[in-house]
Amino acid sequence: MMPGKLTPGIIESYNRFYSKIDIISKMMFEKRTYRNAVRTDDLVQFEVIVKETDLLIRAEKDLSREAKESVLKYRNQLETYIATNPDFERSLIPVQGVSHAPEIIREMIRTSGLAGVGPMAAVAGAMAQSVSKDLLHFSNEVIVENGGDIYLATSKKRIIGIYAGASPLSMKIGIVIEPGETPLGICTSSGTVGHSLSFGKSDAVCVLSKSAALADAAATAVGNIVREKNDIERGLERGKEIEGVSGVLIIVGEKMGAWGDIHLTRL
Repeated sequence: MMPGKLTPGIIESYNRFYSKIDIISKMMFEKRTYRNAVRTDDLVQFEVIVKETDLLIRAEKDLSREAKESVLKYRNQLETYIATNPDFERSLIPVQGVSHAPEIIREMIRTSGLAGVGPMAAVAGAMAQSVSKDLLHFSNEVIVENGGDIYLATSKKRIIGIYAGASPLSMKIGIVIEPGETPLGICTSSGTVGHSLSFGKSDAVCVLSKSAALADAAATAVGNIVREKNDIERGLERGKEIEGVSGVLIIVGEKMGAWGDIHLTRL
């Protein structure tokens, strides 16, 4: 859902900006503080970097080779589709797809349509989910983080810390994830952290969904309308409206609001 009234000139300016930002990773900032958000000493941790794609992965064993092959596969699918369908990359509103498109493309189009945003708003979550599903053929537990967006399948209780920039609540609040809730996507959008395109000013909008692509797109949709603390309730209502969203957490400064099947804990 687009906030306010946008003229064609403004949309064109945003589209030009959007096409220049990282098309795979969603919250790229130098120190990557959020990568300390999940503690998994029982799993092997490794990174896979291919061009703009920078994944932190935890699994029962080092699956670097398998993960890189997976990333290359999905990047090729995305780049090939964008080359022949440039609106897919540029659009800030949902687009129509084609039946023969790769699954990752179809999922981005489907979930961005549910959230009312452009398909690239789902790309980080879609990549994390797609790679994770491939790796689950080799490991019973997999956690893939892509620019702050996470898709996990776990047999143990995990706590995901929420990075919210300069907010005093940043890394003070965690989301408890029980094994029975997974596989699960946990994706975050911010208007004050990173390079992701947002029309809002929230420090963090975190969304839970069985689809990480949907969680990613929904976090963007909710984040777009949260411009101040008084918008937290409106943002939660927006999250409720999106089919497939199971929980929403919004942080603006020292204020926080939550809705749905989301279990919080102090860190």
